[in-house]
Parts: sequence; C-alpha cells; structure tokens
Amino acid sequence: MVSEDTELANDLLDTLIAHADECVGMGANMIGKPVRIIAFLNQETDKYEVMFNPEIVKQEQKYETEEGCLSLVGKRPATRYKKIKVKYQDFKGVWKFKTYQDFTAQIIQHEIDHTNGILI
Repeated sequence: MVSEDTELANDLLDTLIAHADECVGMGANMIGKPVRIIAFLNQETDKYEVMFNPEIVKQEQKYETEEGCLSLVGKRPATRYKKIKVKYQDFKGVWKFKTYQDFTAQIIQHEIDHTNGILI
C-alpha cells in the first residue's frame, strides 16, 4: 500500500539526493527494501520524482547503450527505448500515466529493472 511506503519513499529520495553527484536514480531494493518504488531526477524538469509500482506500458525506438550503476563497478551494455509510457501510483495512491523520453526514460528503465531484480 502506498501510504505504508511513504516513509520509505522519502528515505529513498533523501538517499538519492545525498548521492546526486554520482547517481540520478534509485530503486528501493538498492537500500534493502524489496518493494516497487523508484526515485529519479527528471532531466527535462530538473526535479526529483517518485513512482510507486511503476510499469512500462509502451516503448518506442529501441537502442543500445552503456550504463553505470551504484550496485556495480564500471559500465555494462544495456538495451533501452528512447520513449516510454509509464503507469504508476503517486504518493496519494492515484494511478497515473506519463510519457518520458531520452535520458530520463533511460533512467526510469534502469530503475524499473532494479525493482524487477535485474542488474545491467
């Protein structure tokens, strides 16, 4: 339930902000909590966002890239999509849909992978 995870989401956001010089996104499992919450810096708005139970419902323009991660040393290859549409819950538990593109979309895909137990 989203209301039960509000404190955890705020902790995740605080941790991300504390590591802003080396990190642009985090999944809750990166701080030891196996729940589907991500926090990231939206590169278009320069604001932090949090998503509960995020799910990519549409993806366009597949490409290959390399990514780094706080959980690993060095960079690894990754397949991503330039534009994605995400279904998620906000802090109030309201389901929303939002479209992201470019680097912000890449960050979200990386963090959703973390919540699914996938490391690059």
